[in-house]
Amino acid sequence: MLIDCDRCVARGQGCGDCVVTVLLGTPPEGVVLDDEQRRALATLAEQGLVPPLRLTLPESAAS
Repeated sequence: MLIDCDRCVARGQGCGDCVVTVLLGTPPEGVVLDDEQRRALATLAEQGLVPPLRLTLPESAAS
């Protein structure tokens, strides 16, 4: 999964509570997470240790 903050429609209002921004700032080159890393971040978020991933792509980019 490529997390491209520039393409996220939640950018701005969702950044302050997104795990990527909290842990890494807003990386200009994006972030690539494999399935294991995504599951680990989801587990941490479920336990309240980090905010969840707030990435929301436009409809045309989501498919």
